[in-house]
Amino acid sequence: MRGSKSSAISRRSSVAGVAALLAAIGISAAWWCFHRGYSLYYGDAEAHLNIARRILDSRTPGPDQIGTVWLPLPHFLLIPFVMRDAWWHSGLAGVLPSFACFVVAGTFLFSAARRVFSSSAAALAVALLFALNPNILYLQATPMTELLFLASLAALLWATLWFRDSQSSWAVLAAAAASNAASLTRYEGWFLIPFVCVYLWVIAKQKRQAILFALLAMLGPLAWLAHNQYYFGNALEFYNGPYSAGAIYQRQLAQGGPRYPGDHDWFTAARYYFAASRWVAGWPLLILGAAGALVAILRSARRRETGWALFLLLLPPLFYVWSMHSSGTPIFVPNLTPYSWYNTRYAVAAVPFAAFVAGGLVTLLPARGQLKGALIGTMVITGAWAFSAWPSICWKESEVNSEARRAWTVQAASFLAREYRPGSGIVFPFGDLTGVLREAGIPLREGLHEGNGAAFDGSMARPDLLLHQEWGLAFSGDAVSAALQKADYTLRRQIVVKGAPVVEIYHRE
Repeated sequence: MRGSKSSAISRRSSVAGVAALLAAIGISAAWWCFHRGYSLYYGDAEAHLNIARRILDSRTPGPDQIGTVWLPLPHFLLIPFVMRDAWWHSGLAGVLPSFACFVVAGTFLFSAARRVFSSSAAALAVALLFALNPNILYLQATPMTELLFLASLAALLWATLWFRDSQSSWAVLAAAAASNAASLTRYEGWFLIPFVCVYLWVIAKQKRQAILFALLAMLGPLAWLAHNQYYFGNALEFYNGPYSAGAIYQRQLAQGGPRYPGDHDWFTAARYYFAASRWVAGWPLLILGAAGALVAILRSARRRETGWALFLLLLPPLFYVWSMHSSGTPIFVPNLTPYSWYNTRYAVAAVPFAAFVAGGLVTLLPARGQLKGALIGTMVITGAWAFSAWPSICWKESEVNSEARRAWTVQAASFLAREYRPGSGIVFPFGDLTGVLREAGIPLREGLHEGNGAAFDGSMARPDLLLHQEWGLAFSGDAVSAALQKADYTLRRQIVVKGAPVVEIYHRE
């Protein structure tokens, strides 16, 4: 009993030590990125921050401000941080939750790997290979959704392994909580549910526990379907509505745009995803991961938990290949047509898998040399990034694609910060232009946008009667710009940046 108690204390101490190490790594990287202004380079990062803000800071606050395409949990988690004006204005509000998810993801990967490999050294290698990846480190310094999903995935893996060992109902509840967190963060979380249900059914001694998980795990998707039905009149609005990825893609095709690589082509979809994985995970980790996967497959005949861990971690990358093939999801990488950067961050889903199987190679070493082998291997793979053209392809993608947006945002925000008086009111289309209000320090409740429903729609239909805001912010040629001109607003500033739509600022006394 004393030995068992001592072992439990040792396990908890090692988990706490790994969490502290991950926190130190994450804080350093997050501060470095935030201090240089990188945290809101992604347009989606800016959007997530502002959607979370408008849930409470709006003329019409409420759940409908969540919208329809992006799942709600990331925005709910941002609310306590984004409602602090200084944190919203600087973007710090978006860093803190992602950093916390980074620590949670690495800690659960460590705990799951220790259960699978029965080696703390191998588990440490897994955690460090995941945590020291430059793309992971960049994304955990942004309000993007990837780190929250990876934290949910790692927690789900750990909970299912815990249930296999203990048959505890608490493990079922933990797995259900992790599954709902995943399914309310990214749609690949929905993809995981049936596979986890089957696995729990197979290993459960009492089948009602697997049924309980299935019932609880469906709550997240059902809640999102109900949200879409109630607020938008279509339970599948996120999938086939006008702002869905599929609808946007079809409009591009109708206008003569090219098809995305991998569209109904399995080989090309897999090729592009693997190319993105090479940029995101790096060749050294992928090579060691392939070797580790082979070893793990051979071992899985004797240890089923190894096979399950690999399978669960491989499901998100498989989901993306399927999505590229069937749902019009694009991934562009700089070495393949069209030789650009877009959605490369989707390949971070391959990092936990590669880190897990590569870390498992440590178990091939003698027990005395496992810790040293784990640290040396981690240092070699991490050091290889120093010789990469872009250590973080995700950062490079965000930097290239945001250059024009950042330029006009700064100019427009500087003008409004000087000229706008609190309470004046401003009409604008919610989207990229919302970043101008954030940077200028204008509360969203002083703005009128699409999220305000009938008030905005009426203003666009009859601007001569219903448009009363003193200021207007628009892209040249859009609906807001046309309405402002009809209502005889004066064009005060026009901002032209190469490669970007013209930004217009209107004023009326």
